[in-house]
Amino acid sequence: MKRKIYDQLLLWKERRKGKSAMMIEGARRVGKSYIVKEFAQKEYKSYILIDFFKVGDDVKDLFRNYKDNLDMLFTYLSTYLYIPLYMVPCL
Repeated sequence: MKRKIYDQLLLWKERRKGKSAMMIEGARRVGKSYIVKEFAQKEYKSYILIDFFKVGDDVKDLFRNYKDNLDMLFTYLSTYLYIPLYMVPCL
């Protein structure tokens, strides 16, 4: 099962070429965070993993306030979480 899900994430990455985000939803305690973190660590130079059940209102407000300006959203997230982000060349 794990390999099948990982392969689906790879297919998404290949098809979208960095032009879309992904939100994973599902039942509790089935390994969603684990597989996403593993995928991000292996497939990207950096990543931001946000669990909306654990994150504070300040981070949620960034999404509310900058949902129409993704450059600013990711700039603020990167700064707030101390995670450098790198541009993915779009082909």
